[in-house]
Amino acid sequence: MTMKCTRVLVLTCSTRPGALGPTVTRWWLDTVTEQATESGVELVPIALGDLDLPFLDEEEHPSSGIYQHEHSRRWSALVDSVDAIVVVVPEYNYGMPATLKNALDYLSAEWAWKPIGFISYGNTSAGTRAVQHAKQVVTTLRLVPLGATVAIRISEAVTAGRLRADASRDKAGAALLDELVLVANALRPLRDATSAGPLAGSHVRRLTPDDAEEVTVLQRCCWVEEALLNDSLDIPALHESLDEVREWLAAWHVTGVWLGGRLLGMVRARAADGDWQIGRLAVVPDLRGRGLGRWLLREAESAADTDTRRALLFTGAKSTRNIDLYESEGYRRVPADGPAGTVCLAKPRTR
Repeated sequence: MTMKCTRVLVLTCSTRPGALGPTVTRWWLDTVTEQATESGVELVPIALGDLDLPFLDEEEHPSSGIYQHEHSRRWSALVDSVDAIVVVVPEYNYGMPATLKNALDYLSAEWAWKPIGFISYGNTSAGTRAVQHAKQVVTTLRLVPLGATVAIRISEAVTAGRLRADASRDKAGAALLDELVLVANALRPLRDATSAGPLAGSHVRRLTPDDAEEVTVLQRCCWVEEALLNDSLDIPALHESLDEVREWLAAWHVTGVWLGGRLLGMVRARAADGDWQIGRLAVVPDLRGRGLGRWLLREAESAADTDTRRALLFTGAKSTRNIDLYESEGYRRVPADGPAGTVCLAKPRTR
């Protein structure tokens, strides 16, 4: 499995001059930076006061994703780019600051399926009532609150505006990051999904160069059989390096079906010389015969550019199972200059 970088937004919520929030944020960053580096985590600290977010002033509902103002677009892009959130939040009158509620209300889909951890501070309750207040809101946005928290009682932890050293607090801060990464990775398939897949529990998304490792494994699983059927090991999918896979993943439109972090199948397509070229249709061997290949083929066809005249693909001349599938979907053999030992099939586009 690929260990993708986990980006964590560290949000200091209080905008009050002289607030303790920046000091608390600095303590947590200093405590977990080395741990974050070892875990492949990028920490992205930002103070709400630096975002210049007025009280919600967008005409369209946040669920529309339509933002009129530049401050909204900047905020949207920032939240969309991260995998998890940590908020450093004080308690004001038994609740969270209005600044945090306002920032949450600006967005919708950008928050979904991301874990959120809380570092709270206050007097009587150490800020825990602010956290309880915030949880009611964040769960509505499909954020996932962590069980691990850090709660700082100001009277016990602060001297002259500075946090006193506290090994137990440091341990809690490290545990917060550990749980955040764990949940962020578990939720990644939901964040990545663009739509539900053809099998129960599966999801679909476009593949990127970051998926090269999984694609390479899938190719080598699938094309060994093709090599045996066609009496040839001269099949690019069996020999490509990771860099070569990354290169074509960046150039082609590639659709992948995932289940539980496993790449079940893929297909790639692109426009070339007036045709919509389809290739690398692959399904893991243990799931063949369940309609996944046919579904992927139709997905590739549906993504065709409007000005292409036909779908075009190549397969091994002895790959009768593949040829039967393509012909059942309306493809017919056509003459073409292709790799040795292959046949070309085409299907006119319907308009």
